[in-house]
Order: sequence, then structure tokens, then C-alpha cells
Amino acid sequence: MITPLLALKVDADTLRGTLEGVPRLVELFQRHRIDATFLFSLGPDHTGWAIRRVFRRGFLGKVQRTSVLEHYGLKTLLYGTLLPGPDIGRRAGDVMRSVRDAGFETGIHCWDHVLWQDHVAQADREWTMEQMNKAVDRYREIFGAMATVHGAAGWQMNDHALRLTGEMGFAWCSDSRGAHPFLPVVDGATIACPQFPTTLPTLDELIGVDGTTPDNVADRLLAMTRTKPDTGHVFTLHAELEGMKFLPILDRLLTGWRKQSYCLGALRTLAREINLDALPHHAVTERTVPGRTGTLLVQR
Repeated sequence: MITPLLALKVDADTLRGTLEGVPRLVELFQRHRIDATFLFSLGPDHTGWAIRRVFRRGFLGKVQRTSVLEHYGLKTLLYGTLLPGPDIGRRAGDVMRSVRDAGFETGIHCWDHVLWQDHVAQADREWTMEQMNKAVDRYREIFGAMATVHGAAGWQMNDHALRLTGEMGFAWCSDSRGAHPFLPVVDGATIACPQFPTTLPTLDELIGVDGTTPDNVADRLLAMTRTKPDTGHVFTLHAELEGMKFLPILDRLLTGWRKQSYCLGALRTLAREINLDALPHHAVTERTVPGRTGTLLVQR
């Protein structure tokens, strides 16, 4: 890789994020003339179910730091509890197709974001396959084509899901956190689907920690990217955050990364720039990440 690449991965978790945040991100990326990968939640929006996480250590602190009500809105936080969970794919299919038609890479985030994030770690193969098949089928229904990229909700996976990424024919995935692209190894067997892990912290992991605020978080993140790794970076952003209130912060980041001489693009851009046949093989594990509750899939 001659010019260091920074790939942008957008996770659209909710109906509101898809309808409101995604179009704003498309406009911003078009203005900067850069590519990005958009990963969609394709089934019901049950964001309200996340209230069950109140008993997890650190969850309330994260809620207070990141102003969850402000970013997601009261209506979204009631989906699945006092309000029925709307079907995102049915309600926002036109928006999803417009992203593809604008020339951006699209893929699968999940079927049901909260259900996957809260249950996949302990799920068996049958449950995991059912959830992934629902997402694959809905993506094909919306786009008229098979999805080529998968990025798990909340960086939550299990061994069955990792194997299925290879069996279902995804070209590459971004389900994990780590340092550089790799082929995952599960029980001694290599999964023939490259992982492009998220290498940088997200804005909501940084804000509220060690004096980091919305006003200085861009500067802190840009300080982390001054040293350019040969294998590039992957930055995950969210339609509900960077696509809405944090849009000006993302604008500053894009300008700053350009000044740092990064080539900004999508996961497919990263795939074109590296030798996929020569990727190192790495086992994965579950590990905590600063600023985020629970454990995530992490490259060893």
C-alpha cells in the first residue's frame, strides 16, 4: 500500500438513523468526493430492548457520557417496549437503494440489532444461521443482489457466525476490532473470508473520557492517526451519531485525515489495495475495549 488508506464503515442501527442520518452522510461523503461502506440493519428496530443492559457494568455511565436520548430520540428508545418495533427494511428500503445508486458500497449489519448484540455470543448454530439468513434474504429482496460484506452489530460474533461468513460467500467482513486485516482462525481452521477489523476507537468511546468532549474529540482522534500503519485504518461511525449531531465532527475528521495524506475510501477500497492471498492468520477472542461495555470480538 503506497498511500495510507483509511476506510470508513457506517453502521446504521435504527430506523431513524437510516432515514435521517444515512442521507446526510451520503451528502457529506459526496461533497468530500470519497467512498464509504454502509452496513444496514434490515429487520425490526427493537432499540428499546437495550434497556435490559442497565444491569451491565458501565452501561449507565456510557448512557450519561453519550447522551443516548438526545442522539436516538425518545420514539426510537421506545421501540420494542411501549411502541412496536418498525421493520427497517420495509420502511427504509428506498433510502438503502439510494446509497447504492449513489455509488457507495453496501452490506449487512444485522437482522435485529439488539437481538443479535445481546444473544449471539451464547447462541447455537441454528439460531445464528436463522438470523444471518433473514438478513441475507432481506438484503437480496431490497437490492436484487447478494451482499458481499458483513459487519456485525456491536462487534458481536460467535464461532458459528464466523464460519458462516465463509459459507455464505461474503467477500470480506468487518466484524472485529484489531490492528490490521487478517484471516480468522476458529478451532484451528482458517475461515476463508478476510476480516478488516475496526482499528480506531469510535467517537462515543472517546467522549467523556479523560477530558475528551465533542469540541476536542476530533483533535484527539487525529493525534492517533498521525502515525500511518502500512495496512491502513478502519474507522467505524454510526448513522445515529456522525450522521446527525456529530456530523460537523466527522466533517473536521475527513478534512484532517486528508491533510494527513490518507486516501479515504470504503472497505472494498482496502480490499483492492492489499494482497488478500497473503493475509496473516489470527485467532480471535472476546475482550473488553475502553469506553464500551461488555466484550467484543477482538483479533489476537
